[in-house]
Amino acid sequence: MAESLTQPREEHSEPLPAAPIPGANPEAARSHESAPARVSIPSLLPGEDVFAYVRRVRGAFEPRLYQQVVGAANELKEGDAAIGVAAADEASRRNARELLARTRIGDLDAYPLIEERLYSYMQGALDTEAQARTASWTLGELKAFLLSASEADIHEFKGGLSSDVIGCVVKLMSNEELAAVGRKVFNPLPGSKVGAKGYLGARIQPNSPTDHPDDIRWQVFNGWSFALGDVVLGTNPVSSAPESVAAVESALHDILVTFGLKDVMPHCVLAHVDVQAVVEAMQPGTTGIWFQSLGSTEAANRTFDVTLEKMETHAAARTGRWGMYFETGQGADATNGHAAGVDMVVHESRKYGFSRALTQRIAAAQARAGREPAPHVIVNDVAGFIGPEVFRTREQLVRCCLEDIVMGKLHGLTIGLDVCSTLHMDVSLDDLGWCLEQLMPANPGYLMALPTRNDPMLSYLTTGFQDHVRLREQSGYKVDDRMWAFFQRLGVIDAEGRPTGHFGDPAWVYLQYRRHKGDTRPDADVLAEAARQMAEVRARGVPLAVGHGEHPWDLEPSLDAELRRLYDDAKVGLWSDLTPDFIASLPDAVPLRTRATARRDYILHPPSGEQLEPASERVLESLRSRHAGRYDVQLVISDGLDARSLMDEGHLRPFLTALRSRLEAAGHRVAPEHLVLSLGRVRAGYRAGELLFGDAAAGGPRALIHVVGERPGSGHHSFSAYVTAPRARVWARPGTVDHNITRVVAGISDTSLRPEAAAAEVARLLGELTSAS
Repeated sequence: MAESLTQPREEHSEPLPAAPIPGANPEAARSHESAPARVSIPSLLPGEDVFAYVRRVRGAFEPRLYQQVVGAANELKEGDAAIGVAAADEASRRNARELLARTRIGDLDAYPLIEERLYSYMQGALDTEAQARTASWTLGELKAFLLSASEADIHEFKGGLSSDVIGCVVKLMSNEELAAVGRKVFNPLPGSKVGAKGYLGARIQPNSPTDHPDDIRWQVFNGWSFALGDVVLGTNPVSSAPESVAAVESALHDILVTFGLKDVMPHCVLAHVDVQAVVEAMQPGTTGIWFQSLGSTEAANRTFDVTLEKMETHAAARTGRWGMYFETGQGADATNGHAAGVDMVVHESRKYGFSRALTQRIAAAQARAGREPAPHVIVNDVAGFIGPEVFRTREQLVRCCLEDIVMGKLHGLTIGLDVCSTLHMDVSLDDLGWCLEQLMPANPGYLMALPTRNDPMLSYLTTGFQDHVRLREQSGYKVDDRMWAFFQRLGVIDAEGRPTGHFGDPAWVYLQYRRHKGDTRPDADVLAEAARQMAEVRARGVPLAVGHGEHPWDLEPSLDAELRRLYDDAKVGLWSDLTPDFIASLPDAVPLRTRATARRDYILHPPSGEQLEPASERVLESLRSRHAGRYDVQLVISDGLDARSLMDEGHLRPFLTALRSRLEAAGHRVAPEHLVLSLGRVRAGYRAGELLFGDAAAGGPRALIHVVGERPGSGHHSFSAYVTAPRARVWARPGTVDHNITRVVAGISDTSLRPEAAAAEVARLLGELTSAS
């Protein structure tokens, strides 16, 4: 999983209001006071399709009802309910699917669910001849074709299927039917078995709470000791400073070069694509495949600080061996306020349409450069990262992944999955294992791979090394042939592919690494060095999976116990609140509240934590009057998703002390008050900034530094600092300030990014932002 340069690490949701339609379920509307009505479709006429139904109910074509009917065909997910397109009941869902099944593909393409420039760009990537051949088909006929046709026949037609059509046809399929299509269609990477039939790859995700190169190296050695890691070595950076990203890029590049693998698989630091371009200019040849999170509309992409022109420019520069790595995920558009009334499945399909179009751009650039047009592009579907406002159950997670596998493959993409869960979803550690097994019949291209299922930096649950070993044993899936041969040479598996005595031993892999470096010291000396380094890695809160349990696919028992302890600890943190004593201990504390009624409301309905209650808004208006423009920096403190991260000894207090000192030394005028926001999310801070700083006539930047408790789960009890510093006239336009102009310093705790060091980084970022304003 990755985050953009500006994407916050705690969850957000801003569902758009949906006007109820005739027959909407009143009980669903009353389930939460801000919940939109669900879509009721009580009856159909013979032969009626979506458009005939909309015209009958409304008297003419009405875009909003069209969006609702299409959305109502989805299996239930909380994210669609928030958008206002979820079916009111099973009968309405069946009727919506019947309407879709009767609708012609050409008619769907003639009435885009959202029409804007990015949609036109995606449509321009279609095979117009293939599109014309299917225009008269109904979606029901397309479904039958996909289930009965050969892979070759599907490949002949799929280039003409628009993203909206692909997003609609998967709604008509059962889980079993989705799996049947998934295990039929494959788009392997050029010159590789990644994404091929019968292969299951792995992206090693060697994240570090401090971007420490040794943490990253040792997780790679650890993954390779289990004979996995053939797709990409992909690290999520804590810092997006080019110098920090460059150090991590160099560490990953060194491993591949040392083992002679730089032309076999790529590496990637999942910083913003602009930062990766800067690093490549700094250190030519050290970056591998370039990453970027994608949205489905221009507005959604602005949240990631991405434009169509920017992505086209970067894609056109990828003329070498490695292309681009895109990450997507159902619900991201809705939670960032850009659903525009359209369901999560169609939004996700459009992200694949954007990926398909950019892949063609890379191929054209390769051809112009005199290379064979064979773009190496991978897509990672991050399903489950956002939280319970998108979906809450393991069954919904499986459904989402199956839909996304099929949609990705029908777009001609090599698609993998981050089958993941946040700690506040109703998906447990054991549930994740069940989910993986349900997905294997669809043969995704690859999965994530960590030493345990718990990411030590992002604090979420995903696929562990042992899961890959188990799934290979159960499903018979293979690793890319070139990397399998490498693992045999490495000595962790034998000629028949069976584990050797070095299986699960990262120290052995380190020994081979040193030998490839020309190190001639005795084995005992190198292994002793390995033991010291591994102990240091663990001391920084990064687990290493050494050995295994009774079977090669079982996690070593003590590590399994530690994983479960962290899971239980996270559940405690999730439901913790800032105590009155703690708030009173902060100097010049000004207590504020959001509109969340209680912590459960805050967790399950994120918009409630993004809006200030009226009394708190009045407090801020009074404070603005008292300040009378004397200050240009305001500190805000919110509990976020783990209040303990702020209340733990050695966390918030040293951070605030060091930060104030640095800011004042740099000439900033910092307000004396600490605004303490209970049940608060990042966007609630933006509202506070509007109330404090909004002045259309004032000049100069005004900065809000918002300290927020991160998702629990890593054991670090970390918090983040969000730095936003536009000019006062920007704050004066409500809703203008958002994540796209915010910078984040994450992973702050006494055991990860130390508070004093984080304060220095925040001060540096603020200096950059204010000098650019």
